[in-house]
Amino acid sequence: MSNDAAKEEPTTPGEDEAPAAPARPKRKKLIVIVAALTLLLGGGGGAAWYFLTGPAEGDKIAEGHAAEEEDAPDVFVDVPAMQIALRGADGSNRMLKLHVMLVPGKDKTPEDIEPRLPMLIDRYQPFLRELRPEDLAGSAATFRIKEELLIRSNQALGKGAVRDVLIQDLMQ
Repeated sequence: MSNDAAKEEPTTPGEDEAPAAPARPKRKKLIVIVAALTLLLGGGGGAAWYFLTGPAEGDKIAEGHAAEEEDAPDVFVDVPAMQIALRGADGSNRMLKLHVMLVPGKDKTPEDIEPRLPMLIDRYQPFLRELRPEDLAGSAATFRIKEELLIRSNQALGKGAVRDVLIQDLMQ
Protein backbone atom coordinates (compact mmCIF):
# COMPACT_ATOMS: atom_id res chain seq x y z
CA MET A 1 0.00 0.00 0.00
CA SER A 2 2.84 2.28 0.53
CA ASN A 3 3.70 2.02 -3.14
CA ASP A 4 0.15 2.76 -4.04
CA ALA A 5 0.06 5.62 -1.60
CA ALA A 6 3.26 7.02 -3.04
CA LYS A 7 1.92 6.77 -6.54
CA GLU A 8 -1.31 8.44 -5.64
CA GLU A 9 -0.67 11.82 -4.20
CA PRO A 10 -3.60 13.53 -2.72
CA THR A 11 -4.57 16.32 -5.09
CA THR A 12 -7.67 18.28 -5.58
CA PRO A 13 -9.60 17.41 -8.68
CA GLY A 14 -8.73 19.55 -11.69
CA GLU A 15 -5.63 21.06 -10.10
CA ASP A 16 -3.36 20.05 -13.03
CA GLU A 17 -5.93 20.91 -15.67
CA ALA A 18 -7.04 24.27 -14.27
CA PRO A 19 -4.03 26.38 -15.35
CA ALA A 20 -3.77 24.79 -18.85
CA ALA A 21 -7.43 25.16 -19.80
CA PRO A 22 -7.74 28.95 -19.38
CA ALA A 23 -4.39 29.56 -21.12
CA ARG A 24 -5.56 28.14 -24.46
CA PRO A 25 -8.67 30.33 -24.84
CA LYS A 26 -6.63 33.37 -23.84
CA ARG A 27 -3.98 32.53 -26.44
CA LYS A 28 -6.59 32.02 -29.19
CA LYS A 29 -8.33 35.23 -28.20
CA LEU A 30 -5.03 37.10 -28.27
CA ILE A 31 -4.19 35.73 -31.74
CA VAL A 32 -7.61 36.76 -33.08
CA ILE A 33 -7.28 40.26 -31.62
CA VAL A 34 -3.77 40.71 -33.03
CA ALA A 35 -4.90 39.47 -36.48
CA ALA A 36 -7.90 41.82 -36.47
CA LEU A 37 -5.75 44.80 -35.47
CA THR A 38 -3.18 43.94 -38.16
CA LEU A 39 -5.88 43.82 -40.84
CA LEU A 40 -7.49 47.01 -39.60
CA LEU A 41 -4.25 48.95 -39.40
CA GLY A 42 -2.94 47.50 -42.66
CA GLY A 43 -6.12 48.40 -44.53
CA GLY A 44 -6.29 51.82 -42.94
CA GLY A 45 -2.62 52.44 -43.62
CA GLY A 46 -3.02 51.36 -47.26
CA ALA A 47 -6.04 53.62 -47.72
CA ALA A 48 -4.22 56.54 -46.08
CA TRP A 49 -1.20 55.99 -48.36
CA TYR A 50 -3.44 55.91 -51.45
CA PHE A 51 -5.26 59.11 -50.56
CA LEU A 52 -2.13 60.96 -49.47
CA THR A 53 -0.09 60.05 -52.55
CA GLY A 54 -2.92 60.73 -55.00
CA PRO A 55 -4.32 58.55 -57.78
CA ALA A 56 -2.04 56.18 -59.62
CA GLU A 57 -0.83 56.86 -63.17
CA GLY A 58 -3.32 54.32 -64.55
CA ASP A 59 -6.19 56.23 -62.94
CA LYS A 60 -4.98 59.46 -64.54
CA ILE A 61 -4.86 57.76 -67.94
CA ALA A 62 -8.36 56.37 -67.47
CA GLU A 63 -9.60 59.84 -66.49
CA GLY A 64 -7.94 61.25 -69.61
CA HIS A 65 -9.69 58.73 -71.85
CA ALA A 66 -13.01 59.47 -70.19
CA ALA A 67 -12.45 63.18 -70.74
CA GLU A 68 -11.56 62.54 -74.40
CA GLU A 69 -14.75 60.60 -74.92
CA GLU A 70 -16.84 63.28 -73.24
CA ASP A 71 -15.20 66.08 -75.24
CA ALA A 72 -15.56 64.25 -78.55
CA PRO A 73 -18.57 65.43 -80.50
CA ASP A 74 -21.08 62.82 -81.52
CA VAL A 75 -20.31 62.73 -85.22
CA PHE A 76 -20.55 59.64 -87.34
CA VAL A 77 -19.71 58.69 -90.87
CA ASP A 78 -22.37 56.62 -92.60
CA VAL A 79 -20.95 53.82 -94.74
CA PRO A 80 -23.42 52.77 -97.45
CA ALA A 81 -25.14 49.43 -96.81
CA MET A 82 -23.42 46.48 -98.44
CA GLN A 83 -24.93 43.23 -99.69
CA ILE A 84 -22.53 40.33 -99.89
CA ALA A 85 -23.14 36.83 -101.23
CA LEU A 86 -22.08 34.15 -98.77
CA ARG A 87 -21.42 30.60 -99.90
CA GLY A 88 -22.42 27.88 -97.48
CA ALA A 89 -20.54 24.62 -96.96
CA ASP A 90 -23.20 22.77 -98.97
CA GLY A 91 -22.80 25.18 -101.90
CA SER A 92 -25.97 27.17 -101.20
CA ASN A 93 -25.89 30.94 -101.57
CA ARG A 94 -27.04 33.27 -98.83
CA MET A 95 -26.99 37.04 -98.69
CA LEU A 96 -25.48 39.18 -95.97
CA LYS A 97 -26.66 42.76 -95.55
CA LEU A 98 -24.33 44.96 -93.52
CA HIS A 99 -24.69 48.61 -92.66
CA VAL A 100 -22.08 50.28 -90.44
CA MET A 101 -21.24 53.75 -89.17
CA LEU A 102 -17.77 54.95 -88.24
CA VAL A 103 -16.75 57.08 -85.28
CA PRO A 104 -13.83 59.27 -86.41
CA GLY A 105 -10.65 59.35 -84.34
CA LYS A 106 -9.64 62.43 -82.38
CA ASP A 107 -7.67 63.97 -85.27
CA LYS A 108 -10.19 63.20 -88.03
CA THR A 109 -13.48 64.71 -89.06
CA PRO A 110 -16.24 63.20 -91.19
CA GLU A 111 -15.09 65.47 -94.02
CA ASP A 112 -11.68 63.74 -93.91
CA ILE A 113 -13.17 60.25 -94.10
CA GLU A 114 -16.11 60.57 -96.52
CA PRO A 115 -14.04 61.08 -99.72
CA ARG A 116 -12.10 57.90 -98.92
CA LEU A 117 -15.15 55.65 -98.38
CA PRO A 118 -14.74 53.80 -101.74
CA MET A 119 -11.24 52.73 -100.65
CA LEU A 120 -12.62 51.66 -97.28
CA ILE A 121 -15.42 49.59 -98.83
CA ASP A 122 -12.82 48.00 -101.11
CA ARG A 123 -10.94 46.87 -97.96
CA TYR A 124 -14.13 45.50 -96.39
CA GLN A 125 -15.27 43.46 -99.40
CA PRO A 126 -12.60 40.68 -99.45
CA PHE A 127 -13.02 40.06 -95.72
CA LEU A 128 -16.81 39.96 -95.93
CA ARG A 129 -16.82 37.68 -99.00
CA GLU A 130 -14.72 35.11 -97.13
CA LEU A 131 -17.26 34.83 -94.33
CA ARG A 132 -19.37 31.70 -94.13
CA PRO A 133 -22.86 31.55 -92.62
CA GLU A 134 -21.36 29.62 -89.66
CA ASP A 135 -19.05 32.58 -88.95
CA LEU A 136 -22.06 34.77 -88.23
CA ALA A 137 -23.59 32.62 -85.49
CA GLY A 138 -23.77 34.06 -82.00
CA SER A 139 -23.02 37.40 -80.38
CA ALA A 140 -19.26 36.81 -80.47
CA ALA A 141 -19.48 36.87 -84.27
CA THR A 142 -20.71 40.45 -84.19
CA PHE A 143 -17.80 41.43 -81.99
CA ARG A 144 -15.27 39.72 -84.29
CA ILE A 145 -16.73 41.38 -87.39
CA LYS A 146 -16.68 44.75 -85.67
CA GLU A 147 -13.02 44.33 -84.67
CA GLU A 148 -11.98 43.19 -88.15
CA LEU A 149 -13.74 46.15 -89.75
CA LEU A 150 -12.04 48.52 -87.31
CA ILE A 151 -8.62 47.11 -88.20
CA ARG A 152 -9.33 47.43 -91.92
CA SER A 153 -10.66 50.96 -91.44
CA ASN A 154 -7.47 52.11 -89.78
CA GLN A 155 -5.37 50.36 -92.44
CA ALA A 156 -7.22 52.14 -95.23
CA LEU A 157 -7.60 55.58 -93.63
CA GLY A 158 -4.51 55.80 -91.44
CA LYS A 159 -3.72 54.78 -87.89
CA GLY A 160 -6.20 56.25 -85.41
CA ALA A 161 -8.50 57.59 -88.12
CA VAL A 162 -11.44 55.52 -86.85
CA ARG A 163 -12.12 55.12 -83.16
CA ASP A 164 -15.04 52.69 -83.42
CA VAL A 165 -17.23 50.84 -85.90
CA LEU A 166 -20.92 50.79 -85.07
CA ILE A 167 -22.95 48.00 -86.67
CA GLN A 168 -26.35 49.37 -87.59
CA ASP A 169 -27.68 46.43 -89.56
CA LEU A 170 -26.44 42.85 -89.86
CA MET A 171 -28.83 40.44 -91.55
CA GLN A 172 -28.27 37.15 -93.33
